[in-house]
Amino acid sequence: MKRERELLKGPAPIALLEILSRGAAFGGQLSQTLASVGDEILPMGHGSLYPLLYNLEAKGLLKGKWHQAHDGPRRRYYLITPAGRELLAHHQT
Repeated sequence: MKRERELLKGPAPIALLEILSRGAAFGGQLSQTLASVGDEILPMGHGSLYPLLYNLEAKGLLKGKWHQAHDGPRRRYYLITPAGRELLAHHQT
């Protein structure tokens, strides 16, 4: 619980909302994008990423939808919601 609260207070939620403001993505894509920014800037493994995604979804800042890939497994894609865009805009000003 404490770790989840700390993740919601740090830069990770805004970073995820920023990435998702460019389009829907599944967890693996989000993880790769965050890693490309630099793990030393915002280190986040799957053990931190998914609880954060679930919390942001519970707060109504993003929405997850399952999609069946043509050539692979079902994946849960995350999309930013209007509330998420509003929060992101507030942090960008």
